Amino acid sequence: MINTKTFYLTDTGKVREHNEDSVTILKNMNDEYLMVVADGMGGHRKGEVASALALTHLGKRFSESVSIGTKSDAVNWLNDNIGEINKEILTYGEENENSKGLGTTVVAAVITKEFLIFANIGDSTGYVVKNKKLHRVTKPHTLVNLLVDAGNLTEEEAKNHPKKNVLMKALGAAEKAEPDIFDVDNESEEVLLCSDGLTSMLSDEQIEKVLLEDLTIEEKVIKLIKKCNARGGTDNISIAYLIRESGDLA
Repeated sequence: MINTKTFYLTDTGKVREHNEDSVTILKNMNDEYLMVVADGMGGHRKGEVASALALTHLGKRFSESVSIGTKSDAVNWLNDNIGEINKEILTYGEENENSKGLGTTVVAAVITKEFLIFANIGDSTGYVVKNKKLHRVTKPHTLVNLLVDAGNLTEEEAKNHPKKNVLMKALGAAEKAEPDIFDVDNESEEVLLCSDGLTSMLSDEQIEKVLLEDLTIEEKVIKLIKKCNARGGTDNISIAYLIRESGDLA
């Protein structure tokens, strides 16, 4: 039997008064995994409501299913449920005072014996590790990333841009929400999802260095969070991490 290890953790950081992130890793009856990180936004603690709505919805739907099905089924499942979450958040905002503007990012991964699928909306990030190399899978839906893609900003300029946190897409921001879907190499040994509380504090190279250290899965996640907080911890930090010994799950 192939050994699969998982661990997830969220931390408020050093600056924020409360944590608006939500994170989980679930396993169903068919030994399939769902990983989710959601980074909420909105005043009066409504960001945590939005991220919790996303996590609860996806978790409930996943736990109800014996199997996620084929790769095509998984893509449809992610698209449909993320669309439903968007409607739930919009409805909540309409029905509750002081909830205008609540929303959340979502990055999710479905891992089975046959495939690895990512879904992303917002600026949380999905990575894989293959052959001891960290690869960023998702692209952030931010204004600065749009400008980088258009050739109007360099990646170095984007890092310190005053509008680097301006999101172009998020759940709860528009009537329709279509995530980016990524069909990822299923030979990847590790999957890591995180909120931008990690990526805004540490470079991909710094993250990779910790992941390659001779530490337990728990120690790696805790060390990444401690490094973010040592650099100021300006945001909530959430990490979901899965390690498997080969390209197939048992």
